[in-house]
Amino acid sequence: MKTAFRSKPPRYPVSWDEFPAGENIKLAVEQVCNEYAERIFGYHFVKLGNLSAQIQLNDSPIHHRINHTPDFTCSERAKDDMFKAVANGEADERTHCANENFIIGQAHKLPFSENSIDGLLLANELDFAQDPHEILREVDRVITQDGHVIISGFNPLSLAGVAKYLPVKRDNILHDARFFTTYRMKDWLHLLGFEVIEQRQILFSTLFFQQRWEGAAKLQHYLSSYFPWCSAVYVILAKKRVFPMTAIRPKRALKPQFSAVGASARTTSQKQKSHV
Repeated sequence: MKTAFRSKPPRYPVSWDEFPAGENIKLAVEQVCNEYAERIFGYHFVKLGNLSAQIQLNDSPIHHRINHTPDFTCSERAKDDMFKAVANGEADERTHCANENFIIGQAHKLPFSENSIDGLLLANELDFAQDPHEILREVDRVITQDGHVIISGFNPLSLAGVAKYLPVKRDNILHDARFFTTYRMKDWLHLLGFEVIEQRQILFSTLFFQQRWEGAAKLQHYLSSYFPWCSAVYVILAKKRVFPMTAIRPKRALKPQFSAVGASARTTSQKQKSHV
């Protein structure tokens, strides 16, 4: 398997605002993630990374949510987004704010015990990771049996994937994104014992510019209907599968090919010979 480790770590985004179409990307990813989160039950849900912490999962039945970010700046920004959601009436202050916790740490060294987290969200986290395999191994370690993980990423088979290699807006952080294909992402998940439940293709644009013309919505609908593979962003829902080991049954006893002759049969044969 081809390694995904990069010797030089890519620039890590602090918020969605660092992307030219950051607000559109966030809203599109947030909508799909909320639909997925409604199907995840349990006690603890972790939003991993800066971008994940700013995704509001208001429809999630898991009330204890943990925002795991690399520094305090990202945590404060996530708190601001949370309070904005409460102010706009999108979330209840008592249930939402009281159950949101913040932890500072690295994604490849999660401070959770094994089989303790029921759901995880990685919103484009692997696109800006130096070693995505290391993060996925940590996710596999902490997730419970039959737990769920939501992963969003940038699609290289899209206009945004082509624009990444063009000499336009070289200071844009999208040039540092890894752009892993869905096939490669699903292959990593399968190797770790995850089953891909559903996949969505969203946003059909270069992501390097804001869409300001009137026909953009119609084009999005047309491409999503006939060319879903060329979307700029994908969202994957996967479930951890742990199959119980079955005991090996003993082989059936083989029947002997030859049966011993009984004593009565030998006596009868001897009497017949004496009479003769």
